Amino acid sequence: MVEKQRKTLPGIPFLAITITSLIAVFILFVTAIGSGAKPMVVLTLFLGLLNISLFAGFFYVAPNRGKVLTLFGKYKGTCREPGLHWANIFFAKQDVSLRVHNFDTNHLKVNDQTGNPIEIGAVVVWRVVDTAEAVFEVENFSNYVHVQSEAALRGLATRYPYVAYEEDTDSLTGNMESISEQLKAEIQERLAKAGVDVLEARISHLAYAPEIAAAMLQRQQASAVVAARTEIVEGAVGMVELALQRLKDDGMVQLDAEKQAAMVSNLMVVLCSDRAAQPVINTTASPTPHPR
Repeated sequence: MVEKQRKTLPGIPFLAITITSLIAVFILFVTAIGSGAKPMVVLTLFLGLLNISLFAGFFYVAPNRGKVLTLFGKYKGTCREPGLHWANIFFAKQDVSLRVHNFDTNHLKVNDQTGNPIEIGAVVVWRVVDTAEAVFEVENFSNYVHVQSEAALRGLATRYPYVAYEEDTDSLTGNMESISEQLKAEIQERLAKAGVDVLEARISHLAYAPEIAAAMLQRQQASAVVAARTEIVEGAVGMVELALQRLKDDGMVQLDAEKQAAMVSNLMVVLCSDRAAQPVINTTASPTPHPR
């Protein structure tokens, strides 16, 4: 079902006409009672009740809201123009907000792609763009948005790992922007039949479940230490290679293979150690020969 605009009578002019007509009928009713003309009394009484019933057709539309009009269960159109309106007194008028809504999903507990339990939540910004679909295609479009958004978030979280330990692998923490865009597209696909447009969807909460948070923190710390050590070793190898090459080019000292190995060992220990080097100075003097 597609929304269609419904033309209505302007409310203020029609209200003035109705009030004027009601006053005139009241005057005629009083005159008829004074003259004792019973048929005139009945006629004016009928006209008075008819004028009073016309007030049931008045309704107003606030800015960024719409009125869905139905007649005995049949959809007749939607009035979106702000102001006072008049329509058939038998029209049922359902108010629908066209304003921007946002809500924060619950913190869902799911397993990521690697099977680790995580907690995830998102903020979804949406609004109604088709009142007919929102009212007639789903039972409660606001609740429908909430349920489908959480379902899309849960499905998305199971397709990605929390942290990617391999290169060229998308993860929930490492690709937040692209994950949010994908979440928005999935929610929009689910809500298209409800006449809802998703303006934004972003992950607002992401953490390991409490029962494994400590263990996963230790794993992340260990991974960080390994990565740091790898860079230190790579840098130290380059420095040792440069030192040996400079000594060889300058001819400052001649080192055989055994001394080069000892030098490399000492330099690697100094460069890769997480503590400051403590040199040992050899102060042993050469023995003096005794005269005979």
